[in-house]
Amino acid sequence: MNFERGMLVRSKAGHDKDACFVILEECKEYLYLSDGEGRNMERPKRKNKKHVQIIHKRMENPERMTDEAIRYFIRHQVE
Repeated sequence: MNFERGMLVRSKAGHDKDACFVILEECKEYLYLSDGEGRNMERPKRKNKKHVQIIHKRMENPERMTDEAIRYFIRHQVE
């Protein structure tokens, strides 16, 4: 699976199961995720790659991500 910055993913395991996040960074077997609220860009969630499901939607401009842009993207893509 290709994980890219700005992709939308859904958690498949853990206390945050079914929550949506945006990928900030990929490191070996882990992803660093943000939802723009509880897990903002300064405190990303580290999650194992096998515990997320890719939703084939991606932010248009992932280089210019902000917490507000992430919240807006998740809110309008998940509906």
